[in-house]
Amino acid sequence: MSDAILVINAGSSSIKFKLYALGAGEALDTVFSGVLDGIGGDARLKAKDGDGRPLDERSLDKGAAADSGAAQKIVMDWLEDRLGGHEMIGVGHRVVHGGPTFTHPVVVDGEVMKTLESFIPLAPLHQLGNLDPIRLLMKEHPGLPQVACFDTAFHRDHPELSDRFALPRALYDEGVRRYGFHGLSYEYVGGALRRLAPEIADRRVVIAHLGSGASLCALQGGRSIETTMSFTALDGIPMGTRSGAVDPGVILHLIEQKGMTAHDIGTMLYRESGLLGLSGISNDVRTLLESDDPRAAMALDFFSRRVAQAVASLAVSIGGLDALVFTAGIGENAPDIRRRVVEALAFAGLALDAEANARSDLHVETKGSPVAILVVPTDEERMIARHTRALLLAAGEGG
Repeated sequence: MSDAILVINAGSSSIKFKLYALGAGEALDTVFSGVLDGIGGDARLKAKDGDGRPLDERSLDKGAAADSGAAQKIVMDWLEDRLGGHEMIGVGHRVVHGGPTFTHPVVVDGEVMKTLESFIPLAPLHQLGNLDPIRLLMKEHPGLPQVACFDTAFHRDHPELSDRFALPRALYDEGVRRYGFHGLSYEYVGGALRRLAPEIADRRVVIAHLGSGASLCALQGGRSIETTMSFTALDGIPMGTRSGAVDPGVILHLIEQKGMTAHDIGTMLYRESGLLGLSGISNDVRTLLESDDPRAAMALDFFSRRVAQAVASLAVSIGGLDALVFTAGIGENAPDIRRRVVEALAFAGLALDAEANARSDLHVETKGSPVAILVVPTDEERMIARHTRALLLAAGEGG
């Protein structure tokens, strides 16, 4: 039997999973990966082996994955039937919010779980779904170590200047501050730059994590200095269904003049805004790019301009810009969005090589550009596996 680590990246409507075999040194070899999506509705399970060959793809019985707990049970049953010669020595989880308490990955026990549950109001769309699989595994596999890896941890050594809101100090002391998210992605991409482009890895870099959830982060010396998301994963640029930054006066207006409740406003900001709200068509960039509806074009222009504005703003925090890095689903796979963003930044000397951009090469800037422009795939699950292995080895749990 060879040791393996399971990684679970659970959200409100899907559960992604990967099994990594521990190889020689620090090697992590993907055994298989998959996703169960459509939780609460028409759920589907899809999986492939480490070489990308299909293992399973099927629709689930109606109601079989009615909630995240039921979905996780389906995933675990599927996994246990396919472990073969691998023995799970631990499970690593993506947990969106570590609050002011957790600055590094941690082995989960009862007390840690209580603290993580207290952060649910800070990330209502994500935190509960992140914790459900941990809760189920604690019940059904009580001896199996579980590690929580936080999307906020990468940003926790921000200078106070980057952490504060212009609100009374007492609120900051209570934990109302700019936490930042997508930290596992930024940590992975920042590390990948040391291998792929070491000449810029420690310089002034802005990473644009553009997916259904989207944010940007300014790094210097490989450390997070400033990021667009803040107290919650709503802030910053617009996303698939999330609004991004909104004038606080709009919220007051909706309460006072429209009679909307906190629940109503939360639903609108998290689920009905962003690209979906702007276009009235879809939250999916691929659908909007294929549409000839002028509302789709407006939504994409709005999104691209806000990304470019965020790049320029973050450059102030690090005293300039040596590299812009695109990552995540849109950042890696939508050349037209990259083109729109970079064209809006042409005043700062940024320019794309059209052919390299169309191919999504590592470097997509023009020759001689003063600012490097890169496309670097992210891998949050591998980052979680690395943290989990390191913590288990430190605790003497793994070989």
